[in-house]
Amino acid sequence: MAKTKRKSQLGKKQSSVDKPALSLKEELAQKRKATQARKEFTSLVGKLIGSGLSLGMVLFFVGGMKLAAPGALGIIVLTLCYKYPRPALFAFVMYVPFAGTVIYMLGNSPVLQLAKDAFFVPFAIAVWQTCKKQKQPFLNPQAIKTPFWILFSCCMLTLFFINGGQQFNPPVQQLQALSPPSQELPIGLGILGLKVFIGYLPLITCVYYLIRTQQDFWLLSRLQIILIIICCVLGMIQYYLLTIGVCKGTVGVEGDLLFKASLDARCFVGGALLYTPEQGVIRLPGTFVAPWQWAWFLISCTFFTFATIFSDKSILWRLIGLFALVLVFVNAVVCGQRISLALVPVCFVLLLLFTGQFTNLKKFIPLGGGLIVILVVAMAANPTVVQERVDSFINRWNASPPQEFIVSQFKENWRSVDTPIGSGLGRATNSARVLGSTKLVETYYPKVLYEVGIVGVMAFLFFVTSLTIAGFKTYRTIKNRNLRTYGASMWVFVLFISYNTYYYPLDVDPVAVYYWLCAGIIFKLPILDQQIIPEETTVNIKDKKKRLHKKSTFNN
Repeated sequence: MAKTKRKSQLGKKQSSVDKPALSLKEELAQKRKATQARKEFTSLVGKLIGSGLSLGMVLFFVGGMKLAAPGALGIIVLTLCYKYPRPALFAFVMYVPFAGTVIYMLGNSPVLQLAKDAFFVPFAIAVWQTCKKQKQPFLNPQAIKTPFWILFSCCMLTLFFINGGQQFNPPVQQLQALSPPSQELPIGLGILGLKVFIGYLPLITCVYYLIRTQQDFWLLSRLQIILIIICCVLGMIQYYLLTIGVCKGTVGVEGDLLFKASLDARCFVGGALLYTPEQGVIRLPGTFVAPWQWAWFLISCTFFTFATIFSDKSILWRLIGLFALVLVFVNAVVCGQRISLALVPVCFVLLLLFTGQFTNLKKFIPLGGGLIVILVVAMAANPTVVQERVDSFINRWNASPPQEFIVSQFKENWRSVDTPIGSGLGRATNSARVLGSTKLVETYYPKVLYEVGIVGVMAFLFFVTSLTIAGFKTYRTIKNRNLRTYGASMWVFVLFISYNTYYYPLDVDPVAVYYWLCAGIIFKLPILDQQIIPEETTVNIKDKKKRLHKKSTFNN
């Protein structure tokens, strides 16, 4: 009787977890639906290729290949990303680390500078339309709704009154500085500056709605690790080609040009680089447009690799994540960027402290010990390179301490900003210089101060603080240990970038994308935490069944 009762209980649990078997009619309906979807996709792709080729031919006669290739590819990408928003999100994540390489491979057309938006804008519009149709809130979570509208209102004040005033009533000195005056377009400058400032914020909502299941989430996480490995391997190849002389590096120049990155020295992937070993100077761009973007990519990768190492449910992927982290450390040394050399290990230590993984001896000792051993061996094999990078970092710090540089930037822009609501959106955004005169501000919050004034700075601080607090409260509700660790890692990244003011990583790739991507992941994880994976539950029930069987055998 006891056996029969236990079996019936297990049978009930099993039936409640396993999905009911599909009938023949349902299976045929699913096959018909899949076949129809394939036919629709094939037909759409065929039409788009034809339209793209036709448009490309027209643009070729107008502006040559530099205009034809982006135009033909653009119409295909825009339509597919709108039609299939979920694959478009993954394509967008895949494109970001290779954007710099693609730009220069296709001729460095100004249109290509906005190529990643051809992925992002269509699927963001598709998500917005779906939210509107289903009466779902587009701005998630609700805790950041009020701070966002305050920040957006401040930006609109600056755009209308400052940029608008410059458009319709330009200052006399501005007119004298421009040649010809028609080159200045303050409204366009402001719109582009707003796009750079908060344009990728909808990525939070897109991640929230497009990542449906834990399978989708782990696919995104592991895809990021694969991208990191590919980019780091390409960065190592770039360094090797320069050292053996296949790429010449910075040659044929004199004076200050020996210490400036240029496209003439471009090698294999990425954009402008600097390589003058005679002067002891090296700045590699990796797969990005500029060397310092590559440095911030490596810093960002520390968070993604750490999250995978300590949270992925597969031991294999933890080891792959460890390998990716080793590549990140190696590239941080060889790329020559001092900020990556300093912040990659610092961020790793901060992650150990904030996530509490240093107390998880079962994971920390083998994984952390393995990382330390590999890095020590790599440093012992290349002591000269390591010593050169460390000396360069120390000399730079002594010559220009970061804290003094930041304070001087605040003082300068506090004096030069025109009004309490700023000098105009885009006026300190380097990528917007094609639409008007801009000022180079090399630290983030002074740059925000110059563009939107002290009012805008306070609004932005209120917004990122609300976002950070909401992210902290959200990931603390996660019960699954793996998802909780991943969420904690993403939250540390959001916290770090929210208040970082050294340089302006939040303005450019990849941090301008990864910041909002990580925030979206944090807010989605509690929903994924509530999902039950049938396979794992079935395994647990089978284990319980075996234990009950052994116990009943022992009793008998």
